[in-house]
Amino acid sequence: MYLIKHAHVFAPEDLGIMDVLLGGNRILKIAPELPVEEAYGVEVIEGKGKALFPGLIDGHVHILGGGGEGGPKTRTPEIVLSDITLGGVTTVVGCLGTDGCTRTMANLLAKARGLEEEGITTYVYTGSYQVPVKTLTGFVMDDIILLDKVVGTGEIALSDHRSSQPTKEEFAKIVADTRVGGILSGKAGLVNIHMGDGKGKLDFLKYILEETQISAANMLPTHINRSRTLMQEGIEYAKDFGGYIDLTTSSDPDFLEPEEVKASTGFGMALKAGVSSDQITFSSDGQGSLPIFSPDGTFCGLGVGKVTSLYREMRDGVLTEKLPLSVALKPVTINPAKLLKLSQKGRIEEGKDADLVLADENSLEIDTVIAMGKIMVCNGQVLIKGTFEAQKNHNR
Repeated sequence: MYLIKHAHVFAPEDLGIMDVLLGGNRILKIAPELPVEEAYGVEVIEGKGKALFPGLIDGHVHILGGGGEGGPKTRTPEIVLSDITLGGVTTVVGCLGTDGCTRTMANLLAKARGLEEEGITTYVYTGSYQVPVKTLTGFVMDDIILLDKVVGTGEIALSDHRSSQPTKEEFAKIVADTRVGGILSGKAGLVNIHMGDGKGKLDFLKYILEETQISAANMLPTHINRSRTLMQEGIEYAKDFGGYIDLTTSSDPDFLEPEEVKASTGFGMALKAGVSSDQITFSSDGQGSLPIFSPDGTFCGLGVGKVTSLYREMRDGVLTEKLPLSVALKPVTINPAKLLKLSQKGRIEEGKDADLVLADENSLEIDTVIAMGKIMVCNGQVLIKGTFEAQKNHNR
């Protein structure tokens, strides 16, 4: 058992200075002052001068690696545990990407189970960029209902030269089957949608909301901040259609493309335009490829997304965009938890999972990361590494 004393708790709303008692993998008690019972084996963690908030949820991670757009040598490697936990992330949703051939749903499920055995919570999407959707059982709805870790479909590519160029009706069928699969299984039934920079933009999503009975909560378009044009379209989609938008955090802030918008900047733009903070999520696109193409679609170069960028952009929301921490946390905690229907995640509350981050209250540098009641990172250093991680120093 752990007792975190005198921490400034953000649940994500500001609860003030509190003590938090953890037992097993749950939050047992939250109160202004809890007694220390050494006889019961309670280990005290001093939280004075630190902010305590929920472990981050990353809803878009290529846990198997991604890429391949420049040939087999450009396939990015599988992610390792500490690449996740060093960024304060305690829950990930794994997905396939462009390559639904050499990377499969069976591989994805196995990797997700391995990461969970190592200490974090994992889920996956069925499918990849391609339509028809490549599944494990042969049918989107069956994957969602019968496979415990499958919470939706994705990432389906739209408005992109790498997509299957589906029709509106084909896309609507995917969203409909995903929604019903979610209803019958008690899961999110969410479609994660890769948005390219094609001229169609969010037209397919608007079509579904205008012409069907499907809810906006069943679709999450990502990479909305890839250009200022798409960012503006996303803001209008959120305001006019009640849609949800996801901003990608994996970009180098020092080398942004001319039209690209930092996730934290995009969040501030959306809030100023009148979008509710409840309608925005961040995801990292971690371990996915960040390919560079010429105007004619020729591959020019490649980077690799980092899960740790999720925390960076949340932190920049506070330090650069001057948002309250309680607001900056929403896109990486409570908002993805609600969309993904992860009832035990995204909040500091009695009975919820003990997924927590303790950080310096001023600099927001991470001190401690706790996943399912186990300390994964302490004093900024990795305590629990993945099974095959090299024994190297993990300096951030």
